[in-house]
Amino acid sequence: MRFRGLLAAVAVLAVLGGLSYWSEKKKKADEGKPAADAPPKILSVPEDQVKEIRVKKAGETTVVKKSDAGKWQITEPKPLPADQDSVSSVVSALTSLSSDRLVEDKAANLAEYGLTTPAVEVVLTKKDGKTEKLLLGEETPTGGGVFAKLENDPRVFTVASYVKSSLDKSSQDLRDRRLLTFDSDKLTRVELQAKGQAIEFGKNNQNEWQILKPGPMRADGSQVEDLVRRLRDAKMETAITPEDAKKAASGFASGARVAMANVADAGGSQQIEVRKDKEKNYYAKSTVVEGIYKIPSDVGEGLDKGLADFRNKKLFDFGWNDPSKLEVRPASGAATTYQKSGEKWMSGSKEMDSASIQAVIDKLRDLSAAKFVETGGGTPVLDVSVTSNNSKRVEKVSITKQDAAYLAKRENEPSIYEVDGKNVEELQKAINEIKASEPAKNEKK
Repeated sequence: MRFRGLLAAVAVLAVLGGLSYWSEKKKKADEGKPAADAPPKILSVPEDQVKEIRVKKAGETTVVKKSDAGKWQITEPKPLPADQDSVSSVVSALTSLSSDRLVEDKAANLAEYGLTTPAVEVVLTKKDGKTEKLLLGEETPTGGGVFAKLENDPRVFTVASYVKSSLDKSSQDLRDRRLLTFDSDKLTRVELQAKGQAIEFGKNNQNEWQILKPGPMRADGSQVEDLVRRLRDAKMETAITPEDAKKAASGFASGARVAMANVADAGGSQQIEVRKDKEKNYYAKSTVVEGIYKIPSDVGEGLDKGLADFRNKKLFDFGWNDPSKLEVRPASGAATTYQKSGEKWMSGSKEMDSASIQAVIDKLRDLSAAKFVETGGGTPVLDVSVTSNNSKRVEKVSITKQDAAYLAKRENEPSIYEVDGKNVEELQKAINEIKASEPAKNEKK
């Protein structure tokens, strides 16, 4: 009896195991399949197989083709550089196109859906030469959708209105609207003529922006990067009518020049000129595209800057890098050196209070010029040397006092910085408050 019971139990387990196996196998087989009630797919084409997109609407045909190098180019109604992201959005919307619902399996009267004379026709050509033509007709009576079908498919579907919006594009919508097409990461030189000054920027061996002309000067990297961003953001408006073009040309011709900029990357040099009319509208002309275009005012304002706007006003460049060595020499005393060892600050063999050293570093980090002056001199006040960046950067600054003004000069640089007296006095106070580390107090047991 026990043996028979054991056989029965084994049989039950085998059945359950088999059911579990087939259930798991069916689950895996069903993975990736659409739900039974899912709307039918209209198109499914791998994006990398698309070679050409043709959009026809209201008597205008726009054609974009992919070059051998993999870049999209507008070829009709006239050759134009294409905005790669905009074209990719069209391709993405078209190659994976789902319906909202199936209206008819075999539509007898396409006219009632606006599909005999579609509002938009989109033809997709694949690398193998085969094509798919999508027809988009009238909006659905309830709104929010559009009737659609493939030319060689008898079925009629509805698709969301945003699908039509994403495909209903003209050459003006898909063109590259940038007036300068340089590669920001590969810029080697930027020149700016504004406010009656000519400034040239270049990068040093540490890939930091420097002012090369009118003379070697430290540049405020964030200001130069902002200039580069403004140049990159100089774009024409999306829709440009003949009237717009005429108005832009007139505004540019009568406007006052704001700036002229040149940029150079591995691909060569590009130039843009920006002018402003009496109504404070900004217009630009570049060597990259034909024509004159209205541009956003923030771009024009961002180029209307002079040399002082781009100079680095900070006395020290160590920024948020923690210095490893600090040397201070007051005018009335000997130099004192503080060296970092691990997490400790040392002066010779004496451990120093880290908080008091950090207070001095913070004051040095914030020390900046209120303005630049032509001549220096005066009574010595303080010499400071800061070593940072794994001992690769050593910065030395001398501060003097001339009448009521505090003047600072970096070693081996001609620039003279006028510094706010209050900041210098606070720095001196912080230096005077540097102290030795107090020994830890024994805890009472």
